[in-house]
Order: sequence, then structure tokens, then C-alpha cells
Amino acid sequence: MSNTETVSIATLDGEASFNAYVARPEGAPKAAIIVIQEIFGVNPGIRKKCEDWASQGYLAVAPDLFFRMKPGLELDPDVEAEFNEALEYFGKYDPDDGVKDIAATIDWIRDAGETAKVGCVGYCLGGRLAYMAAARTDVDASVGYYGVMIDQMLDEKDAIANPLLLHIPTADHFVGPEAQAAMHAGLDGHEKVTLYDYEGLDHGFAAEMGNRRNEKGAQLADGRTSAFFAEHLG
Repeated sequence: MSNTETVSIATLDGEASFNAYVARPEGAPKAAIIVIQEIFGVNPGIRKKCEDWASQGYLAVAPDLFFRMKPGLELDPDVEAEFNEALEYFGKYDPDDGVKDIAATIDWIRDAGETAKVGCVGYCLGGRLAYMAAARTDVDASVGYYGVMIDQMLDEKDAIANPLLLHIPTADHFVGPEAQAAMHAGLDGHEKVTLYDYEGLDHGFAAEMGNRRNEKGAQLADGRTSAFFAEHLG
């Protein structure tokens, strides 16, 4: 069981603020997990992921990272018009802003004093941002599901100081074979990074709801993520 609320978090420069969906566990949290949205906003699937983490004893926080373009955005990836709208937002979005907003969320969590240990888990765009957070912030552990464009950011890998786990579906139509090969070539030897391939699965296979979900694959990946956070946020 968890209780939920929406909170306001100040940006790093203090010039704006954004909302975040928060799910709290029963009792003191054992750590915090930032749930990083896909291009569809903090929609019912992302909120459910927060609630699931809270049920496992974590404080879960999902910041509204598209607030500069459209605060409160919630889109359904199974509706073509909404999927296309999300792609338009993705094309305009600056991921450098996103990682700064994740850093602000880390600060908000730690300043609240409930827990010092903070992890993050992201999906799609959020998977890329989880990688960027691992390289650019002091987040304690990071997980990325089907992160896009990571192959173009491998020059940041040496800055990764804390554990990072990446889930890679081999039939991802947004992250092709060459990009996947580059990720393996660049990261397989990194002592802080673990990569798992999911043969034949496509982008979005771990979505909480909708047509993209692959139940077997999602359960396998989510189990690995839970074990990873138990090990590194304990």
C-alpha cells in the first residue's frame, strides 16, 4: 500500500518549479527511486510504476520533465495521434534540461531528510536520461530501459561512478542493431555498467499497460531491476 501526492520542486537555478508525482511507502522508506517518464508524460503507467516501487518500500518520485513545453502532459502510446504528438515533444525536448531537473529532484529528496540513498529508473527518453544522470549526477544507482541515443553519448561513460543497469531489447525499432552494437562495444568493459539483452523484444516491452507490453520480458527485466536496487540502495 502507498499514499500519493503531487509536490512542487524548484529547478536548480531557482527560476522555475515543476510538479512531481510522489508515492510513499508504509513506514520509513528504505531508499528513494526517481521514475523517469517516457515521451508520454507522467501518465497512468508511470504513476503505477511509482506505486509499485512504494509497495516495495521505496519513496518513488516521477518529475514532470516536459513542464517547459506542456505541464501535466499525459498521452496514450496506443492512440496514434497521441503517439505522434509525443514524438513532436521529443523532437523539441532538450535532454540537458532533463538531467538538471533530475538533479533537482535528487536534491529535493535528500533535503527532505527521509533518505539519502537515491536511485533512478527511466524508460525510452527516460532510459537515456538515466544514463545521463549516471554520468552527470551523484545518483546512487541508475537503470535504463530501451534508452534511445545512448550510443551517441558514449564519450560520457568515464564519468559513470555508480552502478548503471541497461535493458536492451534486440528488436527495438528505435535503437537499431548498429546502435546496440556500439553500446555493447563501449560499455561491456565498464566495471560499473551491466547490459542485458532481450532477444526479439521491441521498444516499450516493460510498459505497465497497453499493447507494447511483453509480460514475460517485463517480469524478467523488472525482477533484475528490483534485485539491482536492493543491492545498491540497501
